[in-house]
Amino acid sequence: MKELTIDELEPGMELARTILNDDMVVVLSENTLLTKAHITRLEFLNVPYVYVKDEYELSPNYQNVMAMFNRSNAFAAQYREVVHEVNDIFTSTLKDDKVPAEKTKELVKEDLMPMSKQSGAIDYLYELNHMADDVYNHSIRVSILAGVIGKWLLMPSRQVTDLITAGFLHDIGKVHFPERLQNRQVETLKGEDFETYLQHTYDGYKILATSPELSEGIKLAALQHHEALDGSGIPDGLSGDKIHQFSRIIAIADLYDNITTEREGFVRQTPFAAIAKITELMYSKLDPEICVVILKRIKDAFLGSTVVLNNGLTGTILRYPDDLAIHPLIKIDQDNIIDLNEHRGIKIVEYNAK
Repeated sequence: MKELTIDELEPGMELARTILNDDMVVVLSENTLLTKAHITRLEFLNVPYVYVKDEYELSPNYQNVMAMFNRSNAFAAQYREVVHEVNDIFTSTLKDDKVPAEKTKELVKEDLMPMSKQSGAIDYLYELNHMADDVYNHSIRVSILAGVIGKWLLMPSRQVTDLITAGFLHDIGKVHFPERLQNRQVETLKGEDFETYLQHTYDGYKILATSPELSEGIKLAALQHHEALDGSGIPDGLSGDKIHQFSRIIAIADLYDNITTEREGFVRQTPFAAIAKITELMYSKLDPEICVVILKRIKDAFLGSTVVLNNGLTGTILRYPDDLAIHPLIKIDQDNIIDLNEHRGIKIVEYNAK
């Protein structure tokens, strides 16, 4: 990697390390492709220097060597290749106001579907702990998570394929965003910027509506993924069965990714924080039938994993007291087991996959 001052930065360079402010909140994540807006903001924040990837780290040879170490590195290498393809698809969509459907179908079939089928997909996504929070990366992650959920729900293969495509294209309306809003989170927006954000759901549906090759569920996911079952969502305040099943699934995948990924202005949290949030919302904003299946399967995936608690102790996840319990039992040693449901002040702050 190379250490560069802000004056030496150029758009298109890729960050090699996450940039944090004095409060340890993420400013920009590792792997972010720098834009003019990023550089201007770093200058405004008086960041003295940053680390960017050098030619060797960006070379195919380096990526191939890294992929040889283990399956998670192979997953990461494939993920990086997909990012460039996604960039091309979104750029083409912005130019023509139409999604290149055949190229998108090929990406889903050749990359996103196989990645979602890998038994460690949830862990692999979390291990990529400095994934950029731009729309390209977010769309990839949501599509893979949606594919995993579709598998857990025992959906037919054809339906899972459409669901993955829906996850990939759910934010396609953001191609119309001005650059200053591209990496902003809805929680930080007000006034005109918030209204512009709402428009991305309508724009996404309008773009996808021109593609007869795409199912109506895919198109509705772009329009409805911010709706909530209790009618409190956006943009139309739909409720209950008026929200398509794909939209309900994408809403959960979107929430999980937002919680477990570094985002500008937010501290990345563990999957257990995401589980707690999904449990909290499963009888109001989220579909409880889908949530119950997701919570059971994702909890099973974490059994036996090593965690670090905020009291400094390290242990392994033994089990959950019951299917609807928010927190697991942590085995510290042979004689010491902590039920986090009874000790609410103790939290998991670090998670290491099995």
